[in-house]
Amino acid sequence: MIRRQFLCLGAASLAACTMPPPPGTPPEPGRIAALSKDIAALDPVIDGGEAARAANVAFHTTSSLAVAYQITDPPLIHNTKVNLGLRPRGLCWHWADDMESALAAEGFDSLALHRAIANADNPFRIEHSTVIISARGATMWQGIVLDPWRKGGVLTFVPTGADPDYRWQERDLVFEAKARARARRAGLG
Repeated sequence: MIRRQFLCLGAASLAACTMPPPPGTPPEPGRIAALSKDIAALDPVIDGGEAARAANVAFHTTSSLAVAYQITDPPLIHNTKVNLGLRPRGLCWHWADDMESALAAEGFDSLALHRAIANADNPFRIEHSTVIISARGATMWQGIVLDPWRKGGVLTFVPTGADPDYRWQERDLVFEAKARARARRAGLG
């Protein structure tokens, strides 16, 4: 019990001071419109209707997942609760998996989804996963990060290379580097 309280206290001291909004808080129409505009502006090949649909799905998925994940705390405290079995889901990769599934279900023709990880090579920060949306055929570096985790159920969207909080890497490259490191440690590489 003391260990659990210590872990929660430690997470609280590391977490942001702001509380997330109540689960299920509807997204602001102006923010949906801003994301739609930003997505459409990525490339002239992007269909405006698809950009609007992607923005709508991203915001409404964030809102519904906040309810499903029972978000009531800042992200690091919620992570602690998930890791202790007190909440069902809500780690960053849960958000990324579920966001990617919701967006992929739309079957976009002019948009592509990418997965990225930050801090994989930084022992002082926790790894962070996200989904990035771009024009079909573009790289993740030409896209927009869609991150519902970092503000505890409030969607953050920012151009990949201009993200002030994270230096993103392609998820597959991070997984490959980890596999090589495991093989070296096991004496196989």
